[in-house]
Amino acid sequence: MKITGVELRTVRMPLVAPFRTSFGTETVREAVLLRAVADEAEGWGECCAGTAPLYSSEYTQAAADVLTRYLIPAMKGVSGAHQVGPALAAFKGHRTAKAALEMAVLDAELRARDQPLSQAFGATRTHVPCGVSVGITDTIAELLDVVAEYLASGYQRIKLKIEPGWDIEPVKAVRERFGDIPLQVDANAAYRLDQARHLARLDPFDLILLEQPLAEDDLLGHAELAKRLTTPICLDESIVDARAAATAIKLKACQIVNIKPGRVGGYLEAKRIHDVCVANDVPVWCGGMLETGLGRAANVALAALPGFRLPGDTSASDRYYTTDITAPFLLEEGRLRVPTGPGLGVTPIPELLQAVTVSTTWIPV
Repeated sequence: MKITGVELRTVRMPLVAPFRTSFGTETVREAVLLRAVADEAEGWGECCAGTAPLYSSEYTQAAADVLTRYLIPAMKGVSGAHQVGPALAAFKGHRTAKAALEMAVLDAELRARDQPLSQAFGATRTHVPCGVSVGITDTIAELLDVVAEYLASGYQRIKLKIEPGWDIEPVKAVRERFGDIPLQVDANAAYRLDQARHLARLDPFDLILLEQPLAEDDLLGHAELAKRLTTPICLDESIVDARAAATAIKLKACQIVNIKPGRVGGYLEAKRIHDVCVANDVPVWCGGMLETGLGRAANVALAALPGFRLPGDTSASDRYYTTDITAPFLLEEGRLRVPTGPGLGVTPIPELLQAVTVSTTWIPV
């Protein structure tokens, strides 16, 4: 397969409701999409970087810049997804941008082979269980209404965003109102180790996990915190590749891992992290970054692997968007159907894509 060029497209899609975390509040999803054009097929990729460098050092405009200046021009001679990582290895960081480029090439490669992404990964499931991530709300009463709506829709697990000042009371209220539902919390690195006693107040609520309580580079702190809590620690931002996962597991810094393909540099590295965790009997689940239908399709395919033992944040399209750019992913008894078409199994609907497009650039290879 010979890649002739990549179209870089920036889109802006309004969210159905503001999504608030300790990083701030998002009302619009700005995303960089890639269309890799090859002699045999074309494929789509999505960069999950945020609009501002808050979740990580990356952001959409920087991703577009590094893709245009360095990453896409370095693709000369690349003929398959497994060659993308080595071709881009000289450039430090920019994992979400690299992941988007690898995803586009992988989609094109699999379309040329008429092979679904899930099958290429070795997955066998036809559906994956879905959880939902609930942002910070203005009041506990509002939070309870939001959770009630998601449970009525069929979501199999609720994740609450927490931060200092919004943690014990909202979790207590949800537990008291809804009883023994599968419940977990996500701190997005908002706490310090000296707040361990406070975080231990979450232990009585029988949570599935406490996600990324401390800074991403503090594996030793997480290992110490894990000794002080009965709630299992899950790492997100700390797991940047398979080596980091292996180190965290060896240090006993976590009992569960959240895999976000964009955060780790691509779906091939995500699969390696899955394999490391399976070898160590550590459950994994698939995180979400407000993806469009393109990223959602790839995440669902990944989440069909056997090591994904917990419901992920692979929510239905209407959780985020009134209108997605692909055919929508629909919740079916708390699950999403794994795409069966070649590659991602979905493509953007031209008129819907054009309606949210801000800019396009063609970069020859």
